[in-house]
Amino acid sequence: MCSSQDSKPYDILIVGAGLFGSVVAYRAINAGKRVLVIDRRSHTGGNLYCENSDGIAVHRYGPHIFHTSDADVWQWVNSIVEFVPYINSPIANFKGKLYNLPFDMNTFFQLWGVTTPEQAEEKISKQRAEYGIGTPQNLEQQAISLVGTDIYNTLIKGYTEKQWGRKCADLPADIIRRLPVRFTFDNNYFNDTYQGIPRGGYNAFIDKLLQGADIELNSDFFARRDHYTSLASKIVYTGEIDRYFDYCFGELQYRTVSFADERIERSNYQGVAVMNYTDSETPYTRIIEHRHFDRSCTAAHTIITREYPTEWSAGSEPYYPIADSRNSALAEKYRALAAQCSNVIFGGRLAEYRYYDMHHIVKKALEIEL
Repeated sequence: MCSSQDSKPYDILIVGAGLFGSVVAYRAINAGKRVLVIDRRSHTGGNLYCENSDGIAVHRYGPHIFHTSDADVWQWVNSIVEFVPYINSPIANFKGKLYNLPFDMNTFFQLWGVTTPEQAEEKISKQRAEYGIGTPQNLEQQAISLVGTDIYNTLIKGYTEKQWGRKCADLPADIIRRLPVRFTFDNNYFNDTYQGIPRGGYNAFIDKLLQGADIELNSDFFARRDHYTSLASKIVYTGEIDRYFDYCFGELQYRTVSFADERIERSNYQGVAVMNYTDSETPYTRIIEHRHFDRSCTAAHTIITREYPTEWSAGSEPYYPIADSRNSALAEKYRALAAQCSNVIFGGRLAEYRYYDMHHIVKKALEIEL
C-alpha cells in the first residue's frame, strides 16, 4: 500500500486540505516542488473552514482559537497572515446558573461564596480528602482527586458524559491528566503566551498557504486511489489511518459532532462566544455565538450553533479519537504499519489517531522532512 517512486507529474500529493496538509503544501511550494492537494470536501481548510453569513464568519466545524507558547510557531503563522489577539473566556451554564471557566476565583465565588485563595484551596482540599481516592481508576475518580466533588458534579460530569457518550466512571483516568485550577481572578481559558484568530478569518490563512498548489476538491482519494497514487513520488496523507490500510486490524472509533445553526434577528444572543451546558439534561454541549470571535463585526443579526456530540458511524465526520485501551492498542498497530511506508507521510489527528491542538499540528508540519 506504500506507493512507488517512479517519475511522476507531481513531487508531492497531499490528501486533505486541512491545517497539516496546507502547511506542508506551503513549505513544499516554497522549496520549488510540484504539489497537488486533493480533498473530498467542496472547500479547503478542513475543520478550520468558515462560512460568511451576511458579515459573520461562522466556524463551520466548531470554533478554533490558535494558542501557543512557542514563539517560533507564533511568528511563523503571523508571517503568513496577522493573527489578531483573542482571549477565550467561556461561560458554563449549569441548570440556569452561570459560572466562569476555567476554574478560577470567580468560579469559586460563584460556587461557594469564598473570596480568598486560602478559602478556595481549603474547600477543594477538604472535598478531595473526604472522597478518599488512592490511585484513580477512571475519569470520575481522577477529576475528583484534582478538583473535588462540587466542581466535578457541577462543571465536569454532565458535559464530559455528553461529549464522550459514556459515564465518567467508565472512561479512562488519563483522559484528564490535569485540570487547570487558578487561585486568581483570571478568566483566560488558555495558559499560552500567544492567542489569536487570523485577521480575515481562517479561510484567508489557508488560501495563503495553498497559493501555487494545484487543488482538486470533491475528490475522494479512495475512489481513485491508483490514479492519485500514480501522480506523485511522495504522498502526505491526513485522513483516517485505518482506512488507508483497508482496516486490516479493525476499525478505530471516534466521536463526532453535529451542528445546528440558528439565525437570530438581534445583534447579541448570549454575550459570549462560547457557553458550555454542563448539566446532563441539556442535549447539546455548548452554544457558539460566532460574531463574538470578531470584535469588528457590525452585523445587525447573530448566528448561534448548538453542538451535539454523537457516536461516529461510517459516512459521518470523525472528530475525536477515543483514547481507551482498545483503540490505543489498535492505533499503535497502524502507526507501526505507517512507519514502514518510506514515501508516505502520515500527519494530523486522523492520520496519527491523536488529539492535537493547532499549534502542535503546525509544529509537526514544519518539522517533517519533505
